[in-house]
Amino acid sequence: MTNKRYPDEFKIEAVRQITDRGHSVADVSKRLDVSTHSLYAWVKKFGPDAEANKSRNEEQAELKRLRKELQRVTEERDILKKAAAYFAKQSD
Repeated sequence: MTNKRYPDEFKIEAVRQITDRGHSVADVSKRLDVSTHSLYAWVKKFGPDAEANKSRNEEQAELKRLRKELQRVTEERDILKKAAAYFAKQSD
Protein backbone atom coordinates (compact mmCIF):
# COMPACT_ATOMS: atom_id res chain seq x y z
CA MET A 1 0.00 0.00 0.00
CA THR A 2 1.48 3.31 -1.05
CA ASN A 3 0.96 6.65 0.59
CA LYS A 4 1.30 8.86 -2.45
CA ARG A 5 0.25 12.48 -2.13
CA TYR A 6 -1.42 14.06 -5.11
CA PRO A 7 -1.95 17.79 -5.64
CA ASP A 8 -5.53 19.06 -5.72
CA GLU A 9 -5.21 19.94 -9.42
CA PHE A 10 -4.47 16.29 -10.20
CA LYS A 11 -7.45 15.17 -8.14
CA ILE A 12 -9.78 17.69 -9.78
CA GLU A 13 -8.68 16.59 -13.25
CA ALA A 14 -9.26 12.94 -12.33
CA VAL A 15 -12.75 13.83 -11.10
CA ARG A 16 -13.45 15.73 -14.33
CA GLN A 17 -12.56 12.64 -16.34
CA ILE A 18 -15.22 10.74 -14.41
CA THR A 19 -17.96 13.37 -14.16
CA ASP A 20 -17.56 15.47 -17.32
CA ARG A 21 -16.07 13.05 -19.83
CA GLY A 22 -18.01 10.00 -18.69
CA HIS A 23 -15.09 7.64 -18.07
CA SER A 24 -15.64 4.90 -15.51
CA VAL A 25 -13.95 5.03 -12.13
CA ALA A 26 -12.23 1.71 -12.84
CA ASP A 27 -10.87 3.00 -16.16
CA VAL A 28 -9.50 6.22 -14.65
CA SER A 29 -8.12 4.23 -11.74
CA LYS A 30 -6.11 1.99 -14.06
CA ARG A 31 -4.87 4.83 -16.28
CA LEU A 32 -3.75 7.05 -13.39
CA ASP A 33 -2.59 4.21 -11.12
CA VAL A 34 -4.83 5.40 -8.29
CA SER A 35 -7.09 3.25 -6.15
CA THR A 36 -10.80 3.33 -6.84
CA HIS A 37 -11.37 4.13 -3.18
CA SER A 38 -9.31 7.31 -3.55
CA LEU A 39 -11.18 8.28 -6.71
CA TYR A 40 -14.56 7.87 -5.03
CA ALA A 41 -13.34 10.03 -2.13
CA TRP A 42 -12.11 12.67 -4.58
CA VAL A 43 -15.44 12.65 -6.43
CA LYS A 44 -17.19 13.19 -3.12
CA LYS A 45 -14.83 16.04 -2.24
CA PHE A 46 -14.39 17.76 -5.62
CA GLY A 47 -17.36 16.51 -7.65
CA PRO A 48 -20.52 18.35 -8.64
CA ASP A 49 -22.26 17.47 -5.37
CA ALA A 50 -19.31 18.55 -3.22
CA GLU A 51 -21.03 21.72 -1.99
CA ALA A 52 -24.12 19.79 -0.92
CA ASN A 53 -21.93 17.25 0.92
CA LYS A 54 -19.99 20.05 2.58
CA SER A 55 -23.12 21.80 3.82
CA ARG A 56 -24.56 18.48 5.02
CA ASN A 57 -21.36 17.74 6.95
CA GLU A 58 -21.43 21.22 8.47
CA GLU A 59 -25.05 20.71 9.52
CA GLN A 60 -24.19 17.35 11.08
CA ALA A 61 -21.27 18.89 12.98
CA GLU A 62 -23.52 21.70 14.24
CA LEU A 63 -26.18 19.18 15.29
CA LYS A 64 -23.57 17.14 17.16
CA ARG A 65 -22.27 20.26 18.91
CA LEU A 66 -25.78 21.33 19.91
CA ARG A 67 -26.63 17.87 21.28
CA LYS A 68 -23.48 17.90 23.36
CA GLU A 69 -24.27 21.37 24.67
CA LEU A 70 -27.86 20.33 25.48
CA GLN A 71 -26.58 17.35 27.45
CA ARG A 72 -24.20 19.58 29.42
CA VAL A 73 -26.90 22.16 30.16
CA THR A 74 -29.36 19.44 31.20
CA GLU A 75 -26.80 18.00 33.62
CA GLU A 76 -26.12 21.46 35.06
CA ARG A 77 -29.86 22.04 35.51
CA ASP A 78 -30.28 18.73 37.31
CA ILE A 79 -27.39 19.54 39.65
CA LEU A 80 -28.87 22.97 40.42
CA LYS A 81 -32.29 21.43 41.13
CA LYS A 82 -30.71 19.01 43.59
CA ALA A 83 -28.69 21.79 45.21
CA ALA A 84 -31.77 24.02 45.54
CA ALA A 85 -33.74 21.18 47.12
CA TYR A 86 -30.87 20.44 49.51
CA PHE A 87 -30.50 24.05 50.65
CA ALA A 88 -34.29 24.50 50.96
CA LYS A 89 -34.38 21.45 53.22
CA GLN A 90 -31.45 22.79 55.29
CA SER A 91 -33.10 26.17 55.85
CA ASP A 92 -36.20 24.58 57.47
